Amino acid sequence: MHCKDSNRHGLRHFVGAVLACLAAWCGPAHADDPATGRELFQRVYETVERGDWSPVGDLSARERQTLGNYLLWPDLRAAWLRANLGSVPAADIDAFLARHGTLRPARELRYRYALHLGRGAEFAAFQDLYEQFYQGSGVATLDCLSLQAEIAAGRHARIPGRAIELWLVGRSQVSECDPVFDYLRENDLLGPVEYRKRFALAIEAREFRLARWLGRSIDQAHVDAAARWMQAQSDPQGFLARHERGSDSDTYRAQLAYAAERLTYRDPLAALRGWETIEPQYGFAGEQRLRIRRHIALWAARDNLADAYRLLEDLPDAAQNTEVLRWRARTSLRERNWQRLLADIGAMGAAEREREEWRYWHAVALQRTGHAAAAEAAFETLATERSYYGFLAADELGAPYALGHESLAASDAALAALENKPGFARARELFLVGLEGRGRSEWDAAVRNLADDEKMHAAVLAHRWGWHSRAIAVASSLGAYDDLAIRYPLPWQELFETASTAASIDPTWAYGVARSESLFMRDVRSRAGAIGLMQLMPTTGKRVARQLSLPYQGLGTLTDPAANIRLGTSYLGQMAERFGGNRVLATAAYNAGPQRVEEWLPRHEPEDARAWIENIPFNETRGYVKRVLTAETIFHWRMTGNARRLSDALPPIVAAPAVRLAAR
Repeated sequence: MHCKDSNRHGLRHFVGAVLACLAAWCGPAHADDPATGRELFQRVYETVERGDWSPVGDLSARERQTLGNYLLWPDLRAAWLRANLGSVPAADIDAFLARHGTLRPARELRYRYALHLGRGAEFAAFQDLYEQFYQGSGVATLDCLSLQAEIAAGRHARIPGRAIELWLVGRSQVSECDPVFDYLRENDLLGPVEYRKRFALAIEAREFRLARWLGRSIDQAHVDAAARWMQAQSDPQGFLARHERGSDSDTYRAQLAYAAERLTYRDPLAALRGWETIEPQYGFAGEQRLRIRRHIALWAARDNLADAYRLLEDLPDAAQNTEVLRWRARTSLRERNWQRLLADIGAMGAAEREREEWRYWHAVALQRTGHAAAAEAAFETLATERSYYGFLAADELGAPYALGHESLAASDAALAALENKPGFARARELFLVGLEGRGRSEWDAAVRNLADDEKMHAAVLAHRWGWHSRAIAVASSLGAYDDLAIRYPLPWQELFETASTAASIDPTWAYGVARSESLFMRDVRSRAGAIGLMQLMPTTGKRVARQLSLPYQGLGTLTDPAANIRLGTSYLGQMAERFGGNRVLATAAYNAGPQRVEEWLPRHEPEDARAWIENIPFNETRGYVKRVLTAETIFHWRMTGNARRLSDALPPIVAAPAVRLAAR
């Protein structure tokens, strides 16, 4: 049975028609014609999600029936209901949730519906949902709406404890809590004790504007203290220079230490001078002294300052943690002090020494200090690894790379059984219709409780579907690293090759960047706002699109694989040109920005690229460069059948003027 084509005559007429037949047409568990249902879903979903059902009504009766039987029919209905919460009768929503309540789209609808009810002061219906599904979940928005409902119902005894718990946070609370906090004030339930507690939490969270606002309800001393914290934050150098000798309190010492920490990020030597001036004059705790000294020394090393090693070495034993030992070793490496490097690595804990990077550099230091046999033995062991350091070790020996590929074994029957499980079937359809983010959530939930053998089959299944991010993630979680077709797939190969040729770069490099950036997720968005396969910032994408005369439509362009690959490879090519063809520098610039990379260049003499990589100040960028170079090596082998030496991509890093000249 299907609904009549009544939605053309207006939303309310349509809602009535849907209610009349909803019970009869909610869709079976499996689609009669998945391919046709999929095509129909894609045709109408975007408009339906905006709240307009007319594309469904415009379908033929047979098409509506096929769509109604499609596996993602509940997702379509939920999208429409979400967009029309203000006009759809509660009975319609309740009926949908009763039938599909365990599905993810229904859970999302229920949450949006709860917000709609609470914000609309329909507190009785809201409380029913809240108490059944959300109480104790720690969602401040819903908790405060529930307290608003308690206030409206006059159940005052249940309010103060829960409300004050929501008050005592070090950040601004959600706006739904404002009426609750107003209630606390009006009933004299917020006093100096509660304000002081929250003030301390705000200071700890470095939310100084909130602290200043809170201080106004305490006393002028708290307002002044918050103002000093803000000064230490905005002008740390001036704050240290203007230190007040008569203010030797715990709070003031904490502010001075904070200013020194802030200044260190900008200018470690200025921070050191300021700290050496004030440290003897105040009663800093031992832990404070150690923390600030260590912080300054580490950033001096990260910034490649001349006296960095002495600062690290002179730290008291209590300050010599693993990070200090790492930067002592990196500084010795940068300075080519091989004997000292051996001592630095030897001072590390056993687990740290066994990391591949230190095994490799220990072998290099042995080699440079005349211990050839010991170095060769260490390189031989490390060269059995398919990794950045394994490839470098093989280069030292002139040995072949450990590039063996072994496909994961999979049973067709087990794959079919897995594919037919509801969670996997839904995840696959979401992926195929382009709702990859929703699909990933459903896939991850379906995989979570599988046995290892089933997870292995899930990796193979996702790979066969072309869902490479899920295949890579599951295989890696199992430690199944030898199926290189799964772990280093070649999606959109023609697009990558064509775009890379146009950008005058190797497609293997572009593949290495795309895999490292997104695991080939076309819709993924980073915390910084980068989007798509090659993780482009919108401003960068727009600029490069203009240079290429490519139509640019924001998110739609950046999530389109063809456009994103073209823009990303072009930008990567620009970075290569800017840095004289040096892939190490261009790769670092792609991740951290070209201005930062220029700041990291040697000041005078050329530097070994391997040592330069190890001394990249940012942990993320350092790991990223190694990951891209390793992936590029494997992609080259996969695409050509030949191993290209990683060391060939590591020419010396020259000083900034030479880089700029090479790029001209």
